[in-house]
Amino acid sequence: MPKTALAELEVEETEGVLSLSKTDEASPKTFPVIENDKDYFVERDGVRFAGTHVLLELWGATNLDDPKLIEETLCQGALDAGATILHAHTHHFSPYSGVSGVIVLAESHISIHTWPEKDFAAIDIFMCGDCDPMDAIPAIEKTFKPETLNVSEHRRGVIK
Repeated sequence: MPKTALAELEVEETEGVLSLSKTDEASPKTFPVIENDKDYFVERDGVRFAGTHVLLELWGATNLDDPKLIEETLCQGALDAGATILHAHTHHFSPYSGVSGVIVLAESHISIHTWPEKDFAAIDIFMCGDCDPMDAIPAIEKTFKPETLNVSEHRRGVIK
């Protein structure tokens, strides 16, 4: 990666090792240690699979241009679903524009892309193990107050 791109990402390269050149004291970067010997595949209704992937479409939604509120909401949803948060990041495209964000979980992820000018958000929740991504929805509904919420659910990694 070119050094200018690394600088824009606030990443430094020293002797082939990449590290953050700046940390935000208000949001320290800490990552819990997760044991990797756990089998996160689950079995429900006689079917064994990797996890549940829920796709949400929020129409007529509010609060879609506040990265801090969006991050807090998705983190609360992750905790409500029983997930372990490893990292959270949001990006605001401009003061009056959309936000993209991701919550990286030990059990997978939650991501969001918002279009405030259309009152629309697309949210993707994928969780493995005992977590239930449907349990994240109430926190999302409470913050964004969508007029319409479309939900689709898919089992990923089905073992036949």
